[in-house]
Amino acid sequence: MSPDSPTPPWEPPLAGSEVEHLLGMLDRLRWTFRWKADGLDAAGLSATVGASSLTLGGLLKHLAAVEAIQFTWKAFRGDPGPPWNTADWESTPDWDLRSAGEDSPAELYALYDESVTASRTRLRAAIDDGGLDQLTAEENESGQHASLRRLVCDLVEEYGRHTGHADLLREAVDGRVGEDPPDDWRPVGAGA
Repeated sequence: MSPDSPTPPWEPPLAGSEVEHLLGMLDRLRWTFRWKADGLDAAGLSATVGASSLTLGGLLKHLAAVEAIQFTWKAFRGDPGPPWNTADWESTPDWDLRSAGEDSPAELYALYDESVTASRTRLRAAIDDGGLDQLTAEENESGQHASLRRLVCDLVEEYGRHTGHADLLREAVDGRVGEDPPDDWRPVGAGA
């Protein structure tokens, strides 16, 4: 943490605009999820709890996919790029969760980190270009289009659900618990 930034980067504003609060809430969840998954080897990333087949590695890849697709394909019907546009989603709808075991920890961390960075950039550009009220390409069965605000809220909900899963998985791996990362924590990747 730099001396001119007394709060950690995941702390949302105390009194900001709607955009600042939405993006702050989303980033807090991103950072917390990344902290829960950080520094594990292949065994830690593939550990399960109880009857669930969820793993931290699977969640890393799944959330990387959601980040890559949310503000490209869903919002504007843009190309999310590989591996998302080459995966066989039709025959294996949960391909991201199932295929994570084939990836090394370094690949999973890089995929997630790169997807989040690109997603932040795309979202910020979209907000700057048309605001949260702009309609996106995503539509329901009646043909009503979702606003960009709705897609941001959907991503917040997705992270809320999976950060809760990550809490349980990480505690089972090595006992790491807590709501927020320590103030001086930064992602380190595999095997830390």
